Amino acid sequence: MPILTQKGGCGAHAAQPDVQCRLSSLRTFDPLSDTLDILIISFVFYQLLQFARKSRAGQLVKGIILILVFYGLAVMLNLKTVTWVLNNVITIGFMAAVVIFQPELRRTLERMGQSTMWANLLVGNRRSDPSLRGAWQSAVVAICDAAEQLSDTRTGALMVLERNNNLDEIIRTGTPMHADVIPEMLGTIFYEGTPLHDGAVVIRDGVIVAAGCVLPLSNNLEMGKDMGTRHRAGLGMSENSDAIVVIVSEETGIISMAKNGVLIRRLDRQNLFNLLQEEIVPPAEDEEADISPLQKLLRKGGAMNHAKPE
Repeated sequence: MPILTQKGGCGAHAAQPDVQCRLSSLRTFDPLSDTLDILIISFVFYQLLQFARKSRAGQLVKGIILILVFYGLAVMLNLKTVTWVLNNVITIGFMAAVVIFQPELRRTLERMGQSTMWANLLVGNRRSDPSLRGAWQSAVVAICDAAEQLSDTRTGALMVLERNNNLDEIIRTGTPMHADVIPEMLGTIFYEGTPLHDGAVVIRDGVIVAAGCVLPLSNNLEMGKDMGTRHRAGLGMSENSDAIVVIVSEETGIISMAKNGVLIRRLDRQNLFNLLQEEIVPPAEDEEADISPLQKLLRKGGAMNHAKPE
């Protein structure tokens, strides 16, 4: 009975590697899709490296790489028992890492959701609303004046300035208010003899909406020993939201600002004003500059519907 053999092609039964077939497979490279594929994978790996560097996971990266190297050597040397053990360790270790680093993973996903690049594409930036410019301008001046006065008297203060992320959960931990942001009000709230002085003040749209609020504490191990619970609470708030937190130290009178998990210390009134002006106050540009395409379309449609006939 004659045996049929495969001629040409890239089959495993071919007598010699088919060079033409290999070259043809390379010609299937699609510049657009393959380049996009490479960029996405590169971005994912970059974010993973950033996540490992900024969290406790960075201390375990070397151990994970070492296990992977051992696993590769075991496969190459055909060490079946070692391969089986490492294979199970990697499988169980992946599930354990998800549990162990759940806070860091949660924070990373929250940061992705807080990214203004994607949010602005659909719904625009809430903090870019020009109607809030006047309220935030007066609030920033009052916050800077109050921070300077509290610093001179060594009175501790913790002020949370809400931006895009809703802080209703934090507000519910304190006492609801609706008060103008003025230095006298802030000084009264943080005066040592008042019941609300130990908590944080939450400011939304240039108005004090709550006082005596409890903030989440940061687990950052790199914080100095001269920073107490107030600084840890302010940093934790900035890690869990996009809010700006102004902190006045009760022990040293140093003014600090926390943003995105970074603490900026030893600020004077002018530096604090410049930072808050840049981060909080909506720009004085044309209203259309910071509105998303979807909002522009809806607003245009609304204007057409309400236009007076000529």
